[in-house]
Amino acid sequence: MTRFVLWRLAQFPLIIAVIYIITFLLAWVAPGSPFDQPDRKIDPIAKEQLERQFHAAHWYTFLGYYPWRMLHGDLGPSMDYKGWSVNDVMKTSLPVSITIGLFGMEIALVVGCFIGVLAAVRRGGPFDYASLLTALIGISLPPFVVAGALIVIFSDKLNWLPSAGWGSFAQMVLPALALALMPLAYIARLTRASMIDVLGADYVRTARAKGLARRTVIWRHCFRNAFLPVFSFLGPAAANTLTGSFVVEKVFNIPGLGQHFVNSVLNRDQTLILGTVMVYSAFLLSFNLLVDIGYVFIDPRIDVTE
Repeated sequence: MTRFVLWRLAQFPLIIAVIYIITFLLAWVAPGSPFDQPDRKIDPIAKEQLERQFHAAHWYTFLGYYPWRMLHGDLGPSMDYKGWSVNDVMKTSLPVSITIGLFGMEIALVVGCFIGVLAAVRRGGPFDYASLLTALIGISLPPFVVAGALIVIFSDKLNWLPSAGWGSFAQMVLPALALALMPLAYIARLTRASMIDVLGADYVRTARAKGLARRTVIWRHCFRNAFLPVFSFLGPAAANTLTGSFVVEKVFNIPGLGQHFVNSVLNRDQTLILGTVMVYSAFLLSFNLLVDIGYVFIDPRIDVTE
């Protein structure tokens, strides 16, 4: 296991470097300049000074300078937020995105597994078809549609929850639900399919023949083996939700990492674009590694080193 983890960690720098180069090329070839003002044309001398300050006069100077700063833990100054560095933006926005993401993943995991297990146990019944409809809606509808529907129903019509802002638990509920619906749908279907396979296994019939309660067999014996496909899905899903949904945070006006990323793309803030992508990539790689390690604790028969 130690050898496997060290080998995966040794691959991280290469993967991060490839992601950085691709992101840099996409950000650099996009039309426009981060130093142009939308309301007035910037003075050429001032623009030249800003390009020298950010080492952005030529693509190769920026490409060679910015990774060196990243290796020292400095993501550089923001090109759009004057007086702010990318590190400052991360410190203020990333905890917000992580908080909402954790809340959303808890909802998706608990509710999705519960729905999937009941749908498998009561296969072919009304609850099974209701879970199928819920999963279809969650997978088909994009997050901004779900967010808009939640605002209309729970904020405008019922006036139960606030439609925007940040600072209270009530303001977290609607964004977390909007984030949770899509992973909840996938988790419910994965759990249902895995549980159907497990329920027909020989050891399940043996456990029932020994007199174990039906609830004990389902949740203690069947669900543990059926959870493996769901656990595989949790890696990228957790990285996506913990770093924030770009659309959901924009809709609910939440000062998280997702909204700053949208603003950085609109304003051509290249340092903030690269910093955000690097943080997201690090989360994705780390969670996938944790998922691989977690396989051993869920099912010791699995050898992740193979």
